[in-house]
Amino acid sequence: METITWQDFEKVELRAGTIIEVNDFPKARKPAYKLLIDFGTEIGIKRSSAQITKLYTKEELLGKQVICVTNFPPRQIADFMSEVLTTGFILEDGEVVLSEPQQKVPNGSLLA
Repeated sequence: METITWQDFEKVELRAGTIIEVNDFPKARKPAYKLLIDFGTEIGIKRSSAQITKLYTKEELLGKQVICVTNFPPRQIADFMSEVLTTGFILEDGEVVLSEPQQKVPNGSLLA
C-alpha cells in the first residue's frame, strides 16, 4: 500500500450531499442510476452515476445523504456527464455499499 502525506489527503474534497433525484441509466454498460445530489449553496446540485442498483431502490435513495469526491474532473459515461464520485465500500461480490454520515450534516460539509 502506498502512503500519502496529509497535504495529499487535503487535496481530495470529500463532501456530504443529499440525493434529490434518482433515475434509471439504461445506456450504462453495468446497471446504474443517475443521481442528482444537493451539496448546498456553495457547490450546488451535481450529477453522479452510481452502480448501486442491486442493493438500493430508487425510493430508498431519495433523501439519503452520501459522501462524494467533489473535485475530480467530470467524466463522460455513455450520454451522461458525471460531476462527482459517489463513494462506497466494494463487497466481495462487487456490489457497493454507500458511504454516508452517521448523522445528518449540512449539505456540502467537508470530511476531515
